[in-house]
Amino acid sequence: MLFAGLFDLPWWGYALVALGLTHVTIAAVTIYLHRCQAHRALELHPVVSHFFRFWLWATTGMVTKEWAAIHRKHHAKCETVEDPHSPQIHGINRVLWLGVILYVKESHNRETIERYGHGTPDDWVEHNVYSRHAIHGLFLMGAVDIALFGLVPGLAILAAQIVWIPFWAAGVINGIGHFWGYRNWETPPPDASLNIAPWGLLIGGEELHNNHHAFPTSAKLSAKWYEFDLGWLYIRSLELLGLANVRSVAPTPRFEAPKPVCDAQTLQAVITHRYDVLQRYAGSLKRTYREELERLRRWSPQDAEALRPLKSYLTRMQRLSEAERLRLSEALKNSKALAVAVAMRGELAALWERSNASKEQLVRQLQDWCQRAEASGVGPVAEFSRRLRCYA
Repeated sequence: MLFAGLFDLPWWGYALVALGLTHVTIAAVTIYLHRCQAHRALELHPVVSHFFRFWLWATTGMVTKEWAAIHRKHHAKCETVEDPHSPQIHGINRVLWLGVILYVKESHNRETIERYGHGTPDDWVEHNVYSRHAIHGLFLMGAVDIALFGLVPGLAILAAQIVWIPFWAAGVINGIGHFWGYRNWETPPPDASLNIAPWGLLIGGEELHNNHHAFPTSAKLSAKWYEFDLGWLYIRSLELLGLANVRSVAPTPRFEAPKPVCDAQTLQAVITHRYDVLQRYAGSLKRTYREELERLRRWSPQDAEALRPLKSYLTRMQRLSEAERLRLSEALKNSKALAVAVAMRGELAALWERSNASKEQLVRQLQDWCQRAEASGVGPVAEFSRRLRCYA
């Protein structure tokens, strides 16, 4: 009797049902809550939007305004004491295993909800059903699961639905996504966002967390050919059916013949594609490092050994500790070329960080940077500068 339900399935059938139902919840979170509501990267047809609202109410009890507000605050206060769930602040174990507690705690902060929760659903259903009776959706879903699959399988499926988002979203993405993985883009410090895996299947593409922090208003989270964003596949399918409208995706660099001198259009292109610029410059740094390491091996093996451990520093220049910065500074004393390359990286990044400079001033600074880069005698830096003049 405990297993009596409308459907009598083998154990693996119940497992597949649980996996399917939790995947619908993942799709609702990434498409509706995250990309649509929190970041306005796309618009959804009212029928699709309300289905996702209902489904999230029935399977998680989450309130749209609360989720969007907490996530927006995470971006605004990333890796600071005001970040609701940074593992850099709270520790990886606490965020990974108890991330849902941090979420619930922040959801009671009315200042956060009112400041960051604007533009979310504000209709009668939201006020009188979804927000007012958030927990009741889980009772409804539990009753449906039991009726369809029986008491024990139904409760087991409901339990999977309840813990799926708290673990994967509040724990894995918010925790591991800021603690371990790889980076495509050097987002401004103290942002420590990382891509967990190139194949975003279990969490609908949300594993590509560094890509998202670099371009938060992009409806597409994948950036490299080997990365797969399942949520984007669903969004494109909805768009083809006329049920979604993509508002923004990450900009794709376009190149033309190099201009003799950088102008305002070049400046705008460099600022727009600044993450791509920094990524390409990182390649120049690595080439300079390899050339200098080979030169020092021939003429000063001791200095080469001091330089060898610093390779990883060059790919995370903005996230070095004070001790690492001092160590890098000491090592660069023995390599003029690498010192020039590192210094010019900082000057290049300063172009889009100087909010008080006029466009004309920034254009002149970019022109001066290119002139000095091409006269520096550092081959990879000079080559990069010529490439920079190709941004269109």
